[in-house]
Amino acid sequence: MSNYAQRDLFGGAIVALLPSKLIDASDIRQVPDTQEVLLFPDSDISIILEILQRVDHPDHADAARFHFESLAHDNDALSSTVHQVNIVPNDRGDNTPSPVVLYGTQIVPKFNRATGDDVRILLALYRVEDKGIDLVLTMNVPMQNASGTSTEQAFNAAKENFDTAARSLRIEYFGLFA
Repeated sequence: MSNYAQRDLFGGAIVALLPSKLIDASDIRQVPDTQEVLLFPDSDISIILEILQRVDHPDHADAARFHFESLAHDNDALSSTVHQVNIVPNDRGDNTPSPVVLYGTQIVPKFNRATGDDVRILLALYRVEDKGIDLVLTMNVPMQNASGTSTEQAFNAAKENFDTAARSLRIEYFGLFA
């Protein structure tokens, strides 16, 4: 875990173990107040934590699918496929909801090309029900794009980073969602 560091997000209201080499996108471009965007310096992989209004899906897996499909719509994806959805129990004894983790693929056109890039999406949904909030952590892992092809080994390393972040994410201050 020496490659990881606890990262304060939203001013420390949320913390997570993340790769220490990540760059805060707000240092190089404008990022909405409801998002934290982190970039890997050596790839096109990004991690986004977003505070969203709770969607009206009582089933948590359906809510995760809704956010995945909403992301596909925002990405103008040519297609999207959900491969797996499961709940990772939070057994730490804090009040952070257990994340609903979804793994999927989207074919996303980039740079005005007719063909799409194969982008693997890793998504963790934390439903803060009493505040009416869905906290969504996503990692976008381009597998094939204009700058080359990622290997399964690179994807597995990214997935390990995501799994560590999703399991370790902790809401320290629920007043953030007031």
